[in-house]
Amino acid sequence: MGCLPVGLRPVDLARAAGISAQQVRNYLDAGVLPPAERSPAGYRVFDERHRQAVTTYRALGRGYGWEAAKAVMRSVHAGAPDAALARVDEEHAAAHGQRLALRATAEALEAVAGHPPDAVPRSGLRVGELAARLGVRPSALRVWEAAGLLLPGRDRDGHRRFGPTDVRDARLVATLRQSRYPLPAIKPIMDEFRSSGGADALRAAITAREAELGRRARAMVEAAAALHGYLAVVSPAS
Repeated sequence: MGCLPVGLRPVDLARAAGISAQQVRNYLDAGVLPPAERSPAGYRVFDERHRQAVTTYRALGRGYGWEAAKAVMRSVHAGAPDAALARVDEEHAAAHGQRLALRATAEALEAVAGHPPDAVPRSGLRVGELAARLGVRPSALRVWEAAGLLLPGRDRDGHRRFGPTDVRDARLVATLRQSRYPLPAIKPIMDEFRSSGGADALRAAITAREAELGRRARAMVEAAAALHGYLAVVSPAS
């Protein structure tokens, strides 16, 4: 490989990446860029490798998030490309998990939306009655309530009473739990379900999230390609 050209200024790197010259200096201090030598006059000397590092970091940030991008670049510059690639694998695995979770959410929503409305007495169902309908233990309903997933009312004696809306919510929680959703992951789904106004609004939210994951997947592919090119420069395979 020939010598890399030298003589790039911070402003040159900044223009290449669409950022400020100060951000370039910050990247250097953060280890996002490889170390820069100094000229006899004390100015930092950048070259094509630094330009590629900036554009690679920006691509990684768009695809994997800025914390992951920083960790990847630091590993590369520490001479640990395998650690950098391991972090990339983690991000791809997490994205795949998000897709699976979103699919489970959509399936659970359709299962609940397709279920005939439950006939519920005006006084509502007690814990045991609802548990029997769902095929779960009464203790599970209490745990879900404690986690903020269910919001039943109380009668004059302080007993929980589940109305039609509560039964619908409980069915959605039960379906998600059957898909092995952890309780903390169900909470934002239930919050969105209630605040959005029901199944149609949640379907729209799911569709928007699917589009977002698709955009991120494309950005991750671009980030992986940029990293591959950068590794070929700073850590060529033997």
